[in-house]
Amino acid sequence: MIEKITEEELKEQHFFAMRVKSVIHMFDHKPLAYTHSYGCQQNVSDGEKINGMLTEMGYELTDDIEKADFILYNTCAVRENAENRVFGNIGAVKNIKRKNPDLVVAVCGCMVQQEHIALQMKKKFPFVDIIFGTHVLHKFPEMLYKVFEKKERVLSIPECDGNIAEGLPVRRDSGFKASVPIMYGCNNFCTYCIVPFVRGRERSRDPEAIIDEVKGLIERGYKEILLLGQNVNSYGKDKGVSFSELLRRLDALEGEFKISFMTSHPKDCTRELIDTIAGSRHIAYHLHLPVQSGSDRILKLMNRHYDIAHYKELVAYAREKIPGLQLTTDIIVGFPGETYEDFKETLELMREIKYDSAFTFIYSKREGTKAAEMEDPVSEEEKGKWFRELLEVQGSVGDDAYKKYVGETLSILCEGRGRTDEKYLTGKSRQNIIVDFSGDDSLIGQFVSVKITKALNWALIGEIQQ
Repeated sequence: MIEKITEEELKEQHFFAMRVKSVIHMFDHKPLAYTHSYGCQQNVSDGEKINGMLTEMGYELTDDIEKADFILYNTCAVRENAENRVFGNIGAVKNIKRKNPDLVVAVCGCMVQQEHIALQMKKKFPFVDIIFGTHVLHKFPEMLYKVFEKKERVLSIPECDGNIAEGLPVRRDSGFKASVPIMYGCNNFCTYCIVPFVRGRERSRDPEAIIDEVKGLIERGYKEILLLGQNVNSYGKDKGVSFSELLRRLDALEGEFKISFMTSHPKDCTRELIDTIAGSRHIAYHLHLPVQSGSDRILKLMNRHYDIAHYKELVAYAREKIPGLQLTTDIIVGFPGETYEDFKETLELMREIKYDSAFTFIYSKREGTKAAEMEDPVSEEEKGKWFRELLEVQGSVGDDAYKKYVGETLSILCEGRGRTDEKYLTGKSRQNIIVDFSGDDSLIGQFVSVKITKALNWALIGEIQQ
């Protein structure tokens, strides 16, 4: 059953936060907390709430794990490599705790919402004090207080359909870019995906709460609002308000800002949504539309609920309606049962669609999903060959993607110094294309006009226009 966390429950957690604050106030130094979030933007958003609660409890955040009095890893369960990194990093904390026995260590998130992982972690890492899943994030102050007061380990991974907790404190990583979850969970049950099992069923926030939050962010000077959901364009099915309607209401707010969103599912991407983006003042001309495979047979095995013909129709309509649309996608290579003939259909789709960029992955088996039980006869070595072939095709079709922008002047939200060359500032256009240009740090966090002078296969180069 999905529940909304009550104000009384949140007040109780604030009480525990103040009790923790009184405990750590007795330290002979300023208490420091180190946190790290793995995985998707939703995890990053959860991490900002954790940091908000830690700040409320009196901790200062630090990037130096060796100096921390509290260490937390917020985990991801989507791919095996992410889990392996978490295990490795937690193992390394053992030496830090040996030097500082009073150190409190916590692990939370999607990975430990899987009971077998949580129990394995509890047994393998006895120095971890708190292990909690995705449905009890709001109870973090209470769990930390139990560690201080009762000197006991806490394991909390309740199974439920999920909840919504409004009003948790947030410590945002940026002063001009903000992530705003609009819904949680997923009902799709793609056969390869663990998300419905660790995040619960789809549940949408009240539109008024979202609009109030976004309005407040804009008034405080935030320039980019990223709307989040595991399947963001299925928002509102339990509220009677469509995602398109929510976008129109947000787009009507006054101010200088950009709205982005992720991630869309092709089965829920409608012409109404595309028309809303095309007619907007603030919404990014960017559609991330994960296709996952170019083979209808594999899409059926994946339980994706669309075929390639429908997908192509969506893409054609979006490119017709949205000016300069930036189209990106996700693709899985080596899904169980995929043949090279299926894979060649994916290559052909990439050549035909000509994505601006693609996030590509080799299939990662997730215990508890239907795909994990399917026969998977293709070797990892062979999947690696297919993967390299996919990258070559995407590289070839992406080489000319940005040349059409040379000579145009684009509005760019300046985000900071360049990723590869710090002599340049870098930002993103309304199409969410990376643009590098010369300028001083006073421009960071502002919209600037940049004339494009050069196109690379992954970014644009330009000059500021006065």
